[in-house]
Amino acid sequence: MSDTNKYRIEVQPMPQFIPEQSDPENDRYIFAYTITIKNIGEVPAQLVSRHWIITDGNNEVQEVRGLGVVGKQPLLQPGESFQYTSGSSLTTAIGTMKGTYQMVAEDGTHFEAEIPEFVLASPRALH
Repeated sequence: MSDTNKYRIEVQPMPQFIPEQSDPENDRYIFAYTITIKNIGEVPAQLVSRHWIITDGNNEVQEVRGLGVVGKQPLLQPGESFQYTSGSSLTTAIGTMKGTYQMVAEDGTHFEAEIPEFVLASPRALH
């Protein structure tokens, strides 16, 4: 059994602009994102912590670290998924998010699951 296949987590983000909570005149843009985390590896693994890198349209970078996601540290069996929704605010109409989840496999192995970069954009920002 290869370690490459043993410890694998797939992360799929789906961002959404929230116009009713945003205030563009005061540089406040609110986004929600739904993340699906799936254990495509061969051993159970628990999400322990997160590290986000959030970049706004002015190239200002904010890093966020913390335990778990939405107050949880899900243990995912092989083939099992966990989905959650959270949010972020920017001072620009467009930005990006990416990062990693720090995972621990049932056998004690620590590894990272990459969160692919995704775009946060208000509808008018892309025209």
